[in-house]
Amino acid sequence: MTTTKPGLRPAIPHFSSGPCAKRPGWNLQALTDSALGRSHRAKLGKAKLKRAIDLTREILQVPAGYRIGIVPASDTGAVEMALWSLLGARPVTMLAWESFGEGWVSDVAKELKLKDVTTLKAVYGELPDLSKVDPNSDVVFTWNGTTSGVRVPNADWIKADRQGLTICDATSAAFAQRLDFAKLDVVTFSWQKALGGEAAHGMIILSPRAVERLETYKPAWPLPKIFRMTKGGKINEGIFEGETINTPSMLCVEDYLDALDWAKSIGGLDALVARADANTKVIADWVARTPWVDFLAKEPAQRSNTSVCLSVVDPAITSLPADAQATFAKALAGLVEKEGAGYDIAHYRDAPPGLRIWCGATVEAGDVEALTAWLDWAFAQTKAALPKAA
Repeated sequence: MTTTKPGLRPAIPHFSSGPCAKRPGWNLQALTDSALGRSHRAKLGKAKLKRAIDLTREILQVPAGYRIGIVPASDTGAVEMALWSLLGARPVTMLAWESFGEGWVSDVAKELKLKDVTTLKAVYGELPDLSKVDPNSDVVFTWNGTTSGVRVPNADWIKADRQGLTICDATSAAFAQRLDFAKLDVVTFSWQKALGGEAAHGMIILSPRAVERLETYKPAWPLPKIFRMTKGGKINEGIFEGETINTPSMLCVEDYLDALDWAKSIGGLDALVARADANTKVIADWVARTPWVDFLAKEPAQRSNTSVCLSVVDPAITSLPADAQATFAKALAGLVEKEGAGYDIAHYRDAPPGLRIWCGATVEAGDVEALTAWLDWAFAQTKAALPKAA
């Protein structure tokens, strides 16, 4: 049992899976150039929004010909925009292996009420059988399961000659994992994830195939204004040049620009991926030498390098009822938080009991290392506090 408190706390103990840690060295003074009190449609405001789009393209290595837009309501708004605007033209295959994927399944079945839908599911910690995806159908999936710590290892399962569109919720993958844009027709994410930006703004990236669908297919249902990407039957190009559908926060825009500039300054996507991988390796090395914890994701190639989900596997804990295991995990996480050593690391409410530690590029590996010592201490303390068997 580790009864002595560690001597070192993480310098930045922010390990939330969203909103995520700000970039190293961040402070409010970095946002003094924000266009506060100015119209987002003024020359200055539009230039800021266009720069955000251009830097996103550069850092994510989005191909020419793909359109990038800033849209309302975070990643959720971007995904809903895609679902409501594009689905219904073909059969649909829905993939779900964690709570957000399940949410998209529910929306397609219960809100859009599409009939020709195939759903491929897997339990937390695993992927569904991707070989069963019909390339003639539209496919909706999360690249990285934020609440399960399971990601698709690559896009090899997506056919290059597919007839359907691929709609990818990439909100906890973008800027930390390599997205194969040749295989993706719609990509969505939000600012508050891998770059630690502020919330409420989403991004949508459309391939030429997705644009063609928008211009040739009209859904059978009415579209709210904030979902409309066409005007007069043609793509509304203004959305993808910085003319947002609704009013954005220019302070949040400046914060996103600050994060993008930082990402560019450290080496772009290669550096971001390397930092997230290094953070996750710290966790993997700790798990390898720690008997009470293991990854929720079964296959190493499928383990997220951002939202790292862990299970408590000590027999004394796994023998408890499920609700008691959840109570134990929350108590462990609460003890770490009380000590100021790590915030927001408990499992997601719908996920199996355990821990969830954000290891994206804005987190420092040294802070992850310091956190693991506190996790060992908190586990020992929480286990010692369990009622003794009669």
